[in-house]
Amino acid sequence: GLCMVYAPRGVGKTHFSLGVSYAVASGGSFLTWEAPSPRGVLFIDGEMPAAVLRERLARIAVSSDREPAAPLWIVTPDLQDRGMIDLSRQDDQEALEPFLAGVELIVVDNLSTLCRTGRENEGEGWLPVQAWGLRQRAAGRSVLFIHHAGKGGQQRGTSRREDVLDTVISLRRPGDYSPDQGAIFEVHFEKARGLYGDETKPFEAKLTTTPDGRQEWAVKPLEQSTVEKVAGLLSEGISQIEIAEMLGLTRGAVSKAAKKAAEQGLVRVS
Repeated sequence: GLCMVYAPRGVGKTHFSLGVSYAVASGGSFLTWEAPSPRGVLFIDGEMPAAVLRERLARIAVSSDREPAAPLWIVTPDLQDRGMIDLSRQDDQEALEPFLAGVELIVVDNLSTLCRTGRENEGEGWLPVQAWGLRQRAAGRSVLFIHHAGKGGQQRGTSRREDVLDTVISLRRPGDYSPDQGAIFEVHFEKARGLYGDETKPFEAKLTTTPDGRQEWAVKPLEQSTVEKVAGLLSEGISQIEIAEMLGLTRGAVSKAAKKAAEQGLVRVS
């Protein structure tokens, strides 16, 4: 299908896109998802220096117990004579065709740099990219579009993009985020065609490092993460009103989390 993941700068979009790509190519897992078997991936990068991209992929490979058993092709402007492609242009779309044999997932990272023709906030500029995406879906391929969020936290540009997308995911920083926490984000499903129940519940993902230097993602349901945070703050003697402000939650949400924390025996007040 067609999926878009968007987030503000620095939240973890490239961690997400590379993690998905490696999992699909290796038949492995990423966060709460698992690839049933290795499938070919074409990763189109429009932002990161090739050396940094290589380094991040190497880190993922070292931390994984699988190697890609299917093609994992990477197109980056640093290594292309023609420079950065523009998927809004038909000739650039056609230039990708030779790389699509055996590919079942195309990752476009990101829309702002790789789809440049037309204005971002006008629907007409999206139409050529939409048509290209629909052709890929008709050919049996999935496309993952990575996009930036605007100042208000919503995806930048026209909302018409969502009309044909099967899935829209928003990555958000936790309300109590601080830079020393490293890579950590909340995953929220804003559109989930064909997904139901627990598959669409929000969760929190944090990149951790094991004693032997491997990187792993620690994942927990967002509701439970909130309960644990509220419990910790209550145990420090902080009021529910202050907790609501610190975590960016409503007072009702804090009250509900506090009740669950008490039921789970998590609150320790000195």
